[in-house]
Amino acid sequence: MHYVYLMESTAGAEKRYIGYTDDLRQRIKDHNSGKNVSTAPHRPWQLKTYLAFSNKAQALAFERYLKSGSGHAFANKRLR
Repeated sequence: MHYVYLMESTAGAEKRYIGYTDDLRQRIKDHNSGKNVSTAPHRPWQLKTYLAFSNKAQALAFERYLKSGSGHAFANKRLR
């Protein structure tokens, strides 16, 4: 399976991260252990939602959409 996920920082700041992975549990562990440079300063992270896709191309397209302006609006309204 291929996952698109949304996490929020629990460190107090309103930080959100949208990503893609094929191993969701390991990816969340990596974010919380500081292995991702862009998310390390805002640890710890809490998984808010994820969507599973059987097709990698569809998952990557949805991740790109969520990172767009209308995708952010959709996530704020529907995925929090």
